[in-house]
Amino acid sequence: MEAFFYVIPAVFVVVGVLGVVRTLRRSSEISRAWRHGRTAEARCLRAYTTTSGGAGDTAVTTTLHHVYEFTTPEGRVVRIDESNGPRTVVEGDFVTVHYLPERPEGATAQPPAQGRLAVGTGCSLAFFVVFIGFALAFMGAAHFIFSAWGDVMP
Repeated sequence: MEAFFYVIPAVFVVVGVLGVVRTLRRSSEISRAWRHGRTAEARCLRAYTTTSGGAGDTAVTTTLHHVYEFTTPEGRVVRIDESNGPRTVVEGDFVTVHYLPERPEGATAQPPAQGRLAVGTGCSLAFFVVFIGFALAFMGAAHFIFSAWGDVMP
């Protein structure tokens, strides 16, 4: 029974660490694409929304997605699906995408904004640090309670 109070928070810690790694990788990739990558003209093939939440009394969150397609100078056709793009881009519009030559499928149509990227990354990392901290605090509290309970029981 005690293992449950250690295993589940440990899973939360692993998920939090994976979230940190994913956030840092994507942020680094976008930053490098803006600074050192190539640009290409991409066409918006599709714009659509997804919704989440709405169960019970929770708020509904709507996310706008765009599907872009561009061709690299080597002739490779690349299609990307990017969320939270500008609401003014509609199907058929042309936009500039930034990408790293070794990984064009990681392209972004977001215009360069290093400060905005830093703030977004910082907020995401703060969330994950708090998430991991709560899981570790829960594990510590469970350990304290179980060891105190073991001292009381004969």
